[in-house]
Amino acid sequence: MSDITKCTGVNCLVKERCKRFTAEGNDYWQSWFTIPPFKIVEDKFTCEMYWGANAQAVWNELLNATKNT
Repeated sequence: MSDITKCTGVNCLVKERCKRFTAEGNDYWQSWFTIPPFKIVEDKFTCEMYWGANAQAVWNELLNATKNT
């Protein structure tokens, strides 16, 4: 189970590379975006909630740093 807000990925161009779409969910309790959070403005795709490989590395580093305090 992932303790994150998941995304349905509807019409998203990068959903297959985003943890919010690919992470295993929980049938009993799972938070979801009601509307996928990406935007396409002037043919430019952006998503402030994208959770790719680099974002996971940053999150792991933050968790490790807070364990030592």
